[in-house]
Amino acid sequence: MRPVKFSRSPLLSQRLPAWRQRLLLGLLLGGFLVLLGRSVYLQGINNEFLGDKGRARYERVIEISATRGRIVDRHGDVLAVSTPVKSVWAIPEDVKLSPAQSRDLSKMLDLDVRDLNRKLAADRDFVFVKRQIPPELATQVAGLKLAGIHLQNEYRRYYPAGDVMAHMLGFTGIEDKGQEGIELAFNDQLTGRAGSRRVIKDRRGNIVEDVESIHGPQEGKDIVLALDSKVQYLAYASLKKAITEHKAKAGGMVVLDARNGEILALVNLPTYNPNNRNRLAGAQLRNRALTDTFEPGSTMKPFTAALALDKGKVRFDTPIQTSPGKLTIGSATISDAHAHGLLTVAQVIQKSSNIGAAKLALSMTPAEMWEMFDHIGFGSPIKLGFPGEVGGRLRPAKYWKPIEQATMSYGHGISVTLMQMARAYQVFARDGDIVPLSLTRLDNPPPAGEQIFSAQTAREVRAMLEMAVQPGGTAPKAQIPGYRVAGKTGTAHKLEGGAYANKYVSSFVGFAPVSDPRLIVAVMIDEPSAGKHYGGEVAAPVFAEVMAGALRTLGVGSDAPLKPLQMANVELVKEGM
Repeated sequence: MRPVKFSRSPLLSQRLPAWRQRLLLGLLLGGFLVLLGRSVYLQGINNEFLGDKGRARYERVIEISATRGRIVDRHGDVLAVSTPVKSVWAIPEDVKLSPAQSRDLSKMLDLDVRDLNRKLAADRDFVFVKRQIPPELATQVAGLKLAGIHLQNEYRRYYPAGDVMAHMLGFTGIEDKGQEGIELAFNDQLTGRAGSRRVIKDRRGNIVEDVESIHGPQEGKDIVLALDSKVQYLAYASLKKAITEHKAKAGGMVVLDARNGEILALVNLPTYNPNNRNRLAGAQLRNRALTDTFEPGSTMKPFTAALALDKGKVRFDTPIQTSPGKLTIGSATISDAHAHGLLTVAQVIQKSSNIGAAKLALSMTPAEMWEMFDHIGFGSPIKLGFPGEVGGRLRPAKYWKPIEQATMSYGHGISVTLMQMARAYQVFARDGDIVPLSLTRLDNPPPAGEQIFSAQTAREVRAMLEMAVQPGGTAPKAQIPGYRVAGKTGTAHKLEGGAYANKYVSSFVGFAPVSDPRLIVAVMIDEPSAGKHYGGEVAAPVFAEVMAGALRTLGVGSDAPLKPLQMANVELVKEGM
């Protein structure tokens, strides 16, 4: 077969159908019109799409940090403030560091070079290299001019008073959010709202143009506390000295304004420095005045006496036989530290007789006692907003046995917090009513209080508590020159594993001046182990030192002549357990 040239191929002589030509032309024209329409739509009608795609490659919206509100005391002294710091961050894919640069950066930031390299090798778009470094250190980092390493403005909380205010103020976390104390209780008010602005960045993340502000930051609100810094320092120093002297495990103190319920001081030991947040954990963080419960011991006796007076069961001078110093109820026997014989109701409180308090309690029904304890606030949290606040233990009255009712009259079988005890003593410092406590300064009169006892009953128990700090009482060491003082000691065994151990909680709660009570001070010393454990020996002197200093700091006038303190010629009366 002879070959046929391509130009003479019979296939070329055949003509395509006309409809195919028109179809192809139509398809081409249609495609062109679609592209033209799409172009007109994107560039003329809906040009935001391409604009957004373009801006996404160079435009960024960055956050403008808002300053957290300050915390100040009642006089305006700053207790917590946010200071500007820098944080080092990186875009891992942009980072190209030589071994020498890695060593220099890790040394400058006090990081392990292996940890640094691990962060920079992460498969992420953004990593923090180190948070919250001082501005001067940030300047040194910037001076290295390392590709992919950037700086960001942040704030770090600073507490000028350090460990003195720790449990009151608490602290913030790395994100400047409250973690404990006031910082947590008022976090919503303290936290501001971050602002934002639109900027243009180059590929390395450097800002080359500030386009516009979207909305400005809203700064946090300042919190003005009821706390008085001078009273707080005084309470801290006195409590620390007492714990050291008595080799105690821990301690707490609360100072209240009896007129309106303001919390002027709150101290716990052991404590911590909130400016050093690297190792904050364990017992040092516990706000013991609100989170730790203990059996209050004899500080509970005035409430039993007040209820008996209010119910008309006894009078101020009603005699009660406490001989022979022991009282058997069922199969249990309670006793006094010393046999006192015949005592009046007032002397039961002055001498701190367990038997006298038990007989007063048994003259009433369990329901009456429970209702009184409940109205005062025992068994329920105060709800100040602090984390971990507890309500203590108050069993329903229907489960009380006679021996339990008797022991509760002198503070065994019931548990409370130190803050609850301080608040409860308002009923004696005031005219039988109790007002809510306040962490913040009150510029207006406090809300009306709840009446617990009659004013007459409150005044009579106030007189009994004044007798308790006089010669013949359990706490002559609570006396203050120039002021009439009233208060009650407490000494209680600690419960461990459901049984009472040979360990003690020593306490004292009192107020002054008696003629017009201004301050309430509650002191608790946990496990004193230097040979003394009675509240009159351990806690009462701390009360006297703090109360005397606080009254003078606040300018409260004296209500008694300045004369040498009157101590009993005999050994200090030991209070009942």
